[in-house]
Amino acid sequence: MTGNQQDVRLIEAFRRFDQANAEDPNTETVDGTEHPKELLYALRMTATLQQFAPKASDEVRLAVRCQHIRRWTIPRETYPDGREGYRRWRSDLARFHADTASSILGEVGYNEESIARVSVLLRKERLKSDPEVQLLEDTACLVFLTHYLRDFVLKHEPTKVIEILRKTWRKMSKKGHSAALGLDWDEKTRPLVEAALSL
Repeated sequence: MTGNQQDVRLIEAFRRFDQANAEDPNTETVDGTEHPKELLYALRMTATLQQFAPKASDEVRLAVRCQHIRRWTIPRETYPDGREGYRRWRSDLARFHADTASSILGEVGYNEESIARVSVLLRKERLKSDPEVQLLEDTACLVFLTHYLRDFVLKHEPTKVIEILRKTWRKMSKKGHSAALGLDWDEKTRPLVEAALSL
């Protein structure tokens, strides 16, 4: 398969992922314009990956674009409260994202090997030992720190923010840490980041 054929296939997969995420009834307003939340998240993931690891494989690029595909269809509140309920929710989501993406990738023309690889990435198998799974996790963490941490800071007590920051930091690689330290924190967020990294 030529590079041009691969590009056409990738573009079509992105289009279908975006079409699915554009159905998200939840929205986020950016610069006065409302966007479907999961579509906006997917675009932010792709932009972050391009900056963080521009030579990433097509499989990583695909997984990054569809990590939260149709996420709103499995609400957190349909699971029990507490850590166990949260883990079940996240585990079921990962399988759902992988299955949804696999169906689309098969329709677009990807082979079984590529589809299986994207599924492994979306299920976050062998995090810390698989460099591409780690790359996906680093990208997700950087998107959270860049685009969603500020809102989290405004909604939660400092102790909760520091706890989440420490958990996020533990998921990241050294390269991810370096990228995160280069982010431009605002005056309310920076002290919390510094507190989280002080131990």
